Amino acid sequence: HRARKWSPEKRANYNLLDAKNRYLGQQLYVSVLSPALSLRDEYTFQTALLLCGVVKGMPEEPKWVLVVLVCPPALSLRCIALDGPRRRSLPLLHLEGHLRPISPLGVPQQGILINGEFPGPNINSTTNNNEELLAKTAFPGTTCPIPAGTNFTYHFQVKDQIGSFFYYPSTAMHRAAGGFGGLRINSRLLIPVPYADPEDDYTVLIGDWYTKSHTALKQLLDSGRTLARPDGILINGKNAKGDGSDEPLFTMKPEKTYKYRICNVGLRTSLNFRIQNHPMKLVEMEGSHVVQNDYQSLDVHVGQCFSVLVTANQEPRDYYMVASTRFMKTIHMSKAIIRYTNGKGPASSDLPEAPMGWAWSLNQFRTFRWNLTASAARPNPQGSFRYGSINITRTIKLVNSFGNVDGKLRYAINGVSHVETETPLKLAEYFKVPEKVFKYDMITDEGLPEGSTTITVAPNVLNATYRNFVEIIFENHEKRLQSWHLNGYSFFAVAIEPGKWSPEKRTNYNLLDAVSRHTIQVFPKSWAAILLTFDNCGMWNLRSELTENRYLGQQLYVSVLSPALSLRDEYNIPDRTLLCGVVKGHAITQTIYHLSSFIPYFLP
Repeated sequence: HRARKWSPEKRANYNLLDAKNRYLGQQLYVSVLSPALSLRDEYTFQTALLLCGVVKGMPEEPKWVLVVLVCPPALSLRCIALDGPRRRSLPLLHLEGHLRPISPLGVPQQGILINGEFPGPNINSTTNNNEELLAKTAFPGTTCPIPAGTNFTYHFQVKDQIGSFFYYPSTAMHRAAGGFGGLRINSRLLIPVPYADPEDDYTVLIGDWYTKSHTALKQLLDSGRTLARPDGILINGKNAKGDGSDEPLFTMKPEKTYKYRICNVGLRTSLNFRIQNHPMKLVEMEGSHVVQNDYQSLDVHVGQCFSVLVTANQEPRDYYMVASTRFMKTIHMSKAIIRYTNGKGPASSDLPEAPMGWAWSLNQFRTFRWNLTASAARPNPQGSFRYGSINITRTIKLVNSFGNVDGKLRYAINGVSHVETETPLKLAEYFKVPEKVFKYDMITDEGLPEGSTTITVAPNVLNATYRNFVEIIFENHEKRLQSWHLNGYSFFAVAIEPGKWSPEKRTNYNLLDAVSRHTIQVFPKSWAAILLTFDNCGMWNLRSELTENRYLGQQLYVSVLSPALSLRDEYNIPDRTLLCGVVKGHAITQTIYHLSSFIPYFLP
């Protein structure tokens, strides 16, 4: 009898129910291994994996890098570290922080050095890598303090991220002593970057600086006073003297293009950054590829990062990069040398001037646009997410204010000044005892009532609905620029305008190519609007990036819970989680969240 051939119509005869053939041996396994042995391609086994057969009792060989942070017992730092994919044979990356004498502005003081460096070393990672972090630190609002002389290991994934960031200590006023460094998340090799590989990749950390110690600054704020103007500006912890004795901070080969990652790591001051005779092509901003425009200078507000391309196509000599203060009567400036490898002359003393006023900065913001055709952390183009066509389900107006409470200065959001709790907010929520620690929704969505000056000091937790598309309005009624950051999310910065917000202002929103980012500035007597989906479960900090404001209460937490309590949406807390406060002594079980959608299917 004649053999029969397959055709698409034969699918009607498929056995999609009875698995007898598979059970009786009609199956095989396909082994697919990456020669790189990289977390970019395959995750490591879970630590709780059951072992049997010939591998029973074998120790699991780690495939990822163990990142070790050791911080001095006197410091309660929030140290964040990531590292890229490495081969198994490479040694551990060890980050160690110590207080050491420094004098970046000529005044001796104690600074936080990471691995003996100020600023700390650059840390590299790649999209979706899993990382381990061994730390003597604590994360306010999410974890308990780590006892002195002990450590704790964090496991986390650099999920769906690319771009330029920085790490820093975010408790108390430790950021004023250093402890910060560059953080790079590189694109996966399979995803093209919308520009040619640069000759080299440089990190430029700019920021204001105080010659007082971090403890003196903390005591100043605790006493009810405010910080004075900074004592100077630093570029990578230095300020060139300009007397011909300065060593170059960076070098460039003629006709080559270099990538500069510029971040404002300061405490409170917006800075303008420029390079003598060299335009900067902006290519990335806080995790998003942007339309590539050339700029002579860039305003970089506190907490913000920009990536630019600079081509060495000028006369071979030294050139200054300059960072100077914005929106201050007294202008502070810092310089650093860029040297051509075949350079034959010193940098000119004729420095490029910074723009004046904040209207220029507002207009520059309006030129920033999302690159709709480029791919970031995922293969699909950024523009495939059409945020402008999604219906807004909730509008939250947040108004910053300040005032005296019991004779001391406090900063607030909608009249509530946040205070840290003994029990981390996330743990109280996880163990279903939030009422013992905080109240949800101490603030309303309508902002601060006109003329209200009352400030309540309490934990500030906003309840959000999972997967709702939300509009957040920041109104700044003060004479000083404000900068806001939201942990755990990127948002679309759709508008900044002078005056007060009203629903009619939505007609001016950029609903096509606003940049997806995680910080937004709000100019004096102005407002800013952002759009985002609360699709990342957890307890997330929204705060003023001005360190004084954050320390004195201008922050809140957004609680995002999945009604399904599913591992698809949020993991259980680790077995080794430290417990304190009202949850101390609770048993850590893995039944809080459950598997809801992971059913294996096999074709027979």
